[in-house]
Order: sequence, then structure tokens, then C-alpha cells
Amino acid sequence: MALTELAVKNAKGKATTYRLRDERNLYLQVSPSGGKYWIVRYWEEGKEKKTSLGPYPAISLKEARARRDELHTARAKGERISEVREQKTTEKRERFGVVAGEWLDARMSDKAPAYVSKVRLRLDRYILPALGNRQLSEITSGEILRLCRKIEASGHVETARRVRGVIGQVFRFAIASDLAESDPTAALAGALATRTPEHYATITERPEVEALIASFRAYPYPIMRCALLFSALVFCRPGEVRHAEWKEFDGAAQLWKIPPEKMKMNRPHLVPLSRQALNVVEELREWTGQSRWLFPSPRNDGRCMSENGVRVALRSLGFEITPHGFRSMASTILNEEGFPPDHIERQLAHSERNAVRAAYNHAEYLEERRKMMQWWGDFLLPEEA
Repeated sequence: MALTELAVKNAKGKATTYRLRDERNLYLQVSPSGGKYWIVRYWEEGKEKKTSLGPYPAISLKEARARRDELHTARAKGERISEVREQKTTEKRERFGVVAGEWLDARMSDKAPAYVSKVRLRLDRYILPALGNRQLSEITSGEILRLCRKIEASGHVETARRVRGVIGQVFRFAIASDLAESDPTAALAGALATRTPEHYATITERPEVEALIASFRAYPYPIMRCALLFSALVFCRPGEVRHAEWKEFDGAAQLWKIPPEKMKMNRPHLVPLSRQALNVVEELREWTGQSRWLFPSPRNDGRCMSENGVRVALRSLGFEITPHGFRSMASTILNEEGFPPDHIERQLAHSERNAVRAAYNHAEYLEERRKMMQWWGDFLLPEEA
């Protein structure tokens, strides 16, 4: 069955590399990182061989089919496909889109899937449509600046800065691979607008915190009520809370064991659960215990709760605090109470600058953090202490 543009666009990375079949031995090969490459199978001297036609979306489905037909025509004329491909390999490999695909596979394989998805989105939406088919040697600093300025003009200042960063990483990879001599993004230092630091709305005064928690407890819908209380009690990142799965909870050890692929820094994280947090989890089990997720989508479509669920609930209650603001709230109050900053930072799962130390510290200060998290649970829900 022939592929469609929609099927190609929607193909996602899985645990292992797989292929989607088109016609006349053309395949779309999808790597675990989400990289997509066009592959043609053919036979030469009685042996099956494969050759790459380039990455998607730099090479569209229509263009991939045209290149496949070109190779089949050459074969029909008696030409060796391997020789035809060899003549064009250098030129095609020096295209930005091809190198970007190689960079993704080489440099993104150990990164968190959520981060890789964001990088791929920037490539597919902004970078490859403009630069994918261009030779590396033809791309100038001015061209990249115009692309980034266009993104800035649409109101996405931070995205423009990150797009420039991705382009620079691809060029530096190309330099290391002897495919380019310089990085044109180096000349753009200071040329782009700087984003004003974002401070998440939060609450830190005790009367306001008490009013906040009281409103959570009175929330009429039980699953969202649990989501609000659990978010405040564990103060993990909103995405980590939304993607929490029942299999990650160890009631006997009173721990939530978040796997590395769900963490911002791609490292495992242990979250000690206070008695209050455990009570919320047990209440929630009555409602969603048969689901994969603690907080499934109300649409029953197999996905977890949307990223706007808790945010909308907070607004409906009349509070300006954001889901991410629970982290600021906890950090501020725990620091004021005199808890060691190292314990707080570890609980927040902030990155460790020492890479060797970071590889071993996911459980660091666990007992001390248990005591701190129980104090936090008692602070938020004292009558359950």
C-alpha cells in the first residue's frame, strides 16, 4: 500500500528502528530518535542492497519517489546503482538536511524523548523548510539571521534563539565530520533579542497558601482535586505529574520512582511521599487505578491529562499561581524554614553541574528529603498530620 504525506508526517520514533513501505521498494525508515530517512532496496549481482535517498522532510515523499524512479531507470540501462549513488553521495551528504539527520541520530540518542521531540519540531517547522536542501557551504550568517528574525517577529523570541542554537550544533557536527569549514551562527552572537526571564506566578504567604489548599479540597471533581493536591504536595514539574504512571509508585517504600526518560535531565528521580501524598494517591486509585496513568485524559483516549488541565482549574478557582509555581512556592517556604539548600535542590531535581556526581546522586539525601517532604505535607494539610 502506498504511503501518504500524512502518514509520513505522523510517523513517530519507537523503541527500535522500523520501516514504512511505499511502492517499488521505497521505504521510510524511522529511527528511535524520530529521524526519518528514505531507503530504496535493489538487487545487484544477485545480492540485495539498500541505499539512502536522504532525510524527511528535507526530501519529500514526491521527491523520494522521483529519486527512486531515477535509480530504477539507471538500473534498466545497465548502470550499476552503487556507482550512480557514489557519484552523488558527497553532494547530498553536504546538504544541511542530511547532516541534520545524522546529527540527530549521533547526538540525541541519549536525550530525553520530550527534549528530542522539541528539537525535531524546531527542525521540521522552522529550519528544514528553509535550509534542508541547501549545501552547507552556501548557507550564510545573514540567511540564518533573517530566518531567526522572522521567528522573532512572530512573537517567539526564545524559539528564535533556540533555532539558532540547533543550526549551530548541526554545523559544528559537520565541521567535526569534515563536511564544513566554519559555523555561520558564530557571527550572530548578540544579534538576536534576549528573552526577559520568566518568573512563574506563585504564592508564599501562609494565609494565601491555606486559602489555596482549602479551595483544592473543595474542588468538585475528584480526579482534578487529587491532581491539584498532589501537584502541590510533591512540587515536581507539571509534565512529570501529568505523565505519572501507577507502575512507578512503591507504596511500601513510600516512593515515586520517576524513570530517566521522563525527567528534564534524563536521569532517574526518587520522590519521597508524605502521608498526605500517599492519602491522595490512595483516593485516586479508586478513580483511575485501572488506567495506565494516575491522571488520564477525560476523553478516555489512552493519553494522560492535558498540560492545560491543572492550569485551567487554578484559573477557575481565581488564583494566579501556575502549575510550575508550586515549585517556587515550596522552594521559597522550605528555604525560609531553614532546610538545607542542597536537599531542596535535589528534591526539585535541578541539574548537577558535576557530570560524574550527577550520575550517582538521584537518591542523594533521600532520608533527609523524606523528613523535609513530611514537614511540607504537614504544612499544607496539618489536620492530616
